[in-house]
Amino acid sequence: MNKASDSENPLNKLLQMLRPSRTIPNTPWRADSTWSIGAGRHHLERIFILIFGLSIFGLGDSLLIITGIGNAPWSVLAQGISLNTPLSIGAATFFISLTVLALWIPLKQRPGLGTVANIIVISVAIEIGLAFIPEVNDLYLKFLYIFFGIALVGVGSALYITCGLGTGPRDGLMTGLHYKTGVRVGRVRLGIELIALSIGALLGGTVGIGTALFALLIGQSVAISLGVVERLTTR
Repeated sequence: MNKASDSENPLNKLLQMLRPSRTIPNTPWRADSTWSIGAGRHHLERIFILIFGLSIFGLGDSLLIITGIGNAPWSVLAQGISLNTPLSIGAATFFISLTVLALWIPLKQRPGLGTVANIIVISVAIEIGLAFIPEVNDLYLKFLYIFFGIALVGVGSALYITCGLGTGPRDGLMTGLHYKTGVRVGRVRLGIELIALSIGALLGGTVGIGTALFALLIGQSVAISLGVVERLTTR
């Protein structure tokens, strides 16, 4: 009786829903190939989810930038480039993505529709976020922006990854280097992130508490979001 009551407790239900996933779920909208394009309902649904996921990913990134107390590592690099060139942060993000994509060639990685969409949509979403989301001066609101931004990046990542239309440029570089060198994925990703962060910081990009919180929480944010997606789509 008590066990049944506990399972029906709203807090327990919420905690169960937010339990992190250990893998990438096989969703109803997952594509059969990375270039699965068509006019059917399932194809249109998949494209919508892909673009929506990438859009909120970019908006989440822009929230951290707006706070001025620490960007995500790749946004540190994009901001650093924008401070030293005529490029905006969104345009710098686009340029960085193309450069990283070029590094796929010697690694023999192949892009998909999601890769191309990642380059375009995230850059545009960052520009829109920076243009329309109001700046805040209150420190508590800045932290609210940071945590909400990290949550958005996590949800956006879960949505676009589960479409199965190909990895983003940075994820593809990570997996390509992993297969080429045999170094663990986590270590490869850490190395890539540190290089981007270091170059961005040297160029004047903002590094701070927001950067540290992003590095600490983004993995959990993605895992929780994947878990929610899995439980909402289980049939």
